[in-house]
Amino acid sequence: MVKDVLSQDEVDALLQGLSGEDAAAEEVPADSSGVRPYDLASQDRIVRGRMPTLEVINERFARLWRVGLFNFLRRSSEISVASVRLMKYSEFIRTLVVPSNLNLVQLKPLRGTALFIFDPRLIFSVVDNYFGGDGRFQARIEGRDFTPLEQRIISRMLDMVFKEYKIAWNPVLPLEIEVTRSEVNPQFVNIATPTEVVIVSTFDVEIEGGGGSLHICIPYSMIEPIRDQMTTGMTTDRNEVDHRWMQALQSEMREAEVEMRVELLQRSILVRELLQMRVGDVLPVDMPETVVARVDGIPVLAGEFGQHDDHMALKVRQRLMPEVVKERSSLALAR
Repeated sequence: MVKDVLSQDEVDALLQGLSGEDAAAEEVPADSSGVRPYDLASQDRIVRGRMPTLEVINERFARLWRVGLFNFLRRSSEISVASVRLMKYSEFIRTLVVPSNLNLVQLKPLRGTALFIFDPRLIFSVVDNYFGGDGRFQARIEGRDFTPLEQRIISRMLDMVFKEYKIAWNPVLPLEIEVTRSEVNPQFVNIATPTEVVIVSTFDVEIEGGGGSLHICIPYSMIEPIRDQMTTGMTTDRNEVDHRWMQALQSEMREAEVEMRVELLQRSILVRELLQMRVGDVLPVDMPETVVARVDGIPVLAGEFGQHDDHMALKVRQRLMPEVVKERSSLALAR
């Protein structure tokens, strides 16, 4: 039993060991600040700040695409640009429906793959308007693939979008756009990891009888090499004249119907004479040599009144004030 008794040195050593453990325990503070480990290789991050340059590009693209749709459908459309959104790729994919037209696209020289997505409502509205419909009969969307006819219209729409998108980007970075493949189910498309941040631009289209949206999804990693250009902004061309839109509007105005009036003669009579006139009375008049044709009260033509092929006719001798007509047309276009 005597051998089991500890010496004073051994007891002191044990006490020092216990006090050291307590000190070590005291040195580990409780994690009350909410700090947690961060993996620098992870894409789970928040990207702050606006991208004014991309917003200008989107506005320019919307105007160009509006003209392209007008020429394609021969009907006016309204295209509004939603704000640029930064979100996780998994969150964006969950917002898409089946079927959607998802096109995996390379935007060279940017590295990576982007998505150009037509939602089904837009596709069916465009197809309906293209063949003369007015949107009264809604096609069933869910549970089917696109028909060969719809795929043909999609292909033409995609060519138009790529053309206008390249023009919109040209002042910032000339792009070459190449389609890798197309899908209808968002689950089969993986251009980024679920936690990677993507830039989503949405364009809402309103046409007769319906409409839909175009989404352009670009991984943030594609834009990083030109991030400074995206955040510093560029001069907007909001006040620049859209010549193609003007030409399209002028073309439509040329097909508009106007009412032309020709005043053959004027004669002044007394009120007493007017009150005394009866059926069968003859009112002598002198036919003028030249009569004037007016549109909306504006004199446009002067000529001779007569007959042609058993029809009353006007033979044009002179165009009146063409500069006034041109000026009025320009003012109408400016409105």
